[in-house]
Amino acid sequence: MIAFFTAFSVASVPSAMANDGKNPIPVEMKFMGYIKNHLLFKLNFVATAENNEFTILIRDNQNNLLYRDNIKGEIFSKSFLLNTEEIGDDSLQFEIINKKTKESVVYEVTRNSGVKEEMIISEVK
Repeated sequence: MIAFFTAFSVASVPSAMANDGKNPIPVEMKFMGYIKNHLLFKLNFVATAENNEFTILIRDNQNNLLYRDNIKGEIFSKSFLLNTEEIGDDSLQFEIINKKTKESVVYEVTRNSGVKEEMIISEVK
């Protein structure tokens, strides 16, 4: 089981991140760095009053559901702290679903460790 620490915060996210029509969900995912051998990721949302309900799903590379949360808000952030010892080099998928439109975006997080460690976040859907 992967230990998740999540924090929900209302923040003033720059309006430049607003949905430009290319991404069906007004969200961006960022790798924020490390905190004591844990990976910190942040999802930033800039939604509208009409489309402000989302479901966040996190799955491992065997498609096991590790985390699920329903959230509602317009401009906010949600942070995730992942234990690197528990996930190893396995990839994780973060899926964000708009509850009204049923559209989704999927981010895949792949950690490659070795002499040089890199973090790759890519939108897959």
